[in-house]
Amino acid sequence: MSGADEQPSTDAALSARLRISLAHDYLLVMRGAERAFAAIADLYGHAPIVTLLYDEQATGGRFAGHAITTSPLQRLGAGQASFRRLLPLYPWAVERLELPACEVVLSSSSAFAHGVRVPAGAVHVCYCYTPFRYAWYEQARALAETPRPLRPLVRRQLERIRRWDLSTSRRVDLFIAISELSRERIRRYYGRDAIVIHPPVETERFAPGTPGESLLVVSEIVRHKRLQVALEAARRARAPIRVVGSGPDLPELREAYPEAEFLGRAGDEQLAELYAGARAVVVPSMEEFGIVAVEAQAAGRPVIAAATGGALETVLDGRTGRLARLDDVESFARAIATIDELDFEPALAVENAERFSVASFQERLSALVTRAADGLHDSREPAQVRAVRATDVC
Repeated sequence: MSGADEQPSTDAALSARLRISLAHDYLLVMRGAERAFAAIADLYGHAPIVTLLYDEQATGGRFAGHAITTSPLQRLGAGQASFRRLLPLYPWAVERLELPACEVVLSSSSAFAHGVRVPAGAVHVCYCYTPFRYAWYEQARALAETPRPLRPLVRRQLERIRRWDLSTSRRVDLFIAISELSRERIRRYYGRDAIVIHPPVETERFAPGTPGESLLVVSEIVRHKRLQVALEAARRARAPIRVVGSGPDLPELREAYPEAEFLGRAGDEQLAELYAGARAVVVPSMEEFGIVAVEAQAAGRPVIAAATGGALETVLDGRTGRLARLDDVESFARAIATIDELDFEPALAVENAERFSVASFQERLSALVTRAADGLHDSREPAQVRAVRATDVC
């Protein structure tokens, strides 16, 4: 960490002088990826933004201070409820986004933003949450959720997107991964290495409170989030459980688990109160990073999470929570039954969460982008050598 520790103010000053353009897949809600991108946008407050689709109201005006350019698909009026229908058009649309002349393009991508056409002479740094899941490692899930007559068409579309995705990944000069799991996927699917900088979590929004009796799940209610594991485990452990979130699987789960309390979506203030009042927060899914686990610790509550993905990097097993086997209901039920036996200190959980604060994220990202730009423009040394040397800041 020598680079960032020695001269963070110098790196920040250099970063502020860079001409940077930002790109994000679509700005239609404020969830994990959008909150991470908001921290990037705040860091580069002068930077223009390009994105496929934009809803200023649904994002709370969070990006209103930036010049925002959208794709031709914006005219179709798609929102969060309907944007998936445009899937076949996104590769075409993202390559038609026009970026101004700049020194650095910083894309924030879990699917398409890394495919932007970069102006001549600019460095392309991609903050990658994951390669597009439905084109690579969750294609079977995408097909299972598609009406049978449409599956051959969707399969062909995903294969075409996968070829495009691999091709455009080669245009990126430097990948930054959000976790070791994301880094491994970037290596597996793109054949590229990446530097890990964990996403920012707005830890200041949370504070310890008085815990209650109910477990808490905060999640989109979709199949790959594995909420049924948490709900079934709570039932076997005879523990009350509350679920914050919404999604297509809500009616089915509400019918199957009538004893659970489904609260719908929650605003920031309500969510902070729910975290602080939880007995423990359950994260049953495999997360690339898992902001919920960090938010829970910032609120001084223990986490029960699947022992995979980002939880291995954010939860201190046996100290700030318990890790259970992925998809193993009995393992989660045992963790629930014994969570109160944990030698848990809220202060330690809060301290652990602070490793992922917005300020820490911005400092590391600023230093890395500045050095990558400097290295990739420096003719005295091979570009990729200089870029990889930026690992010193992490």
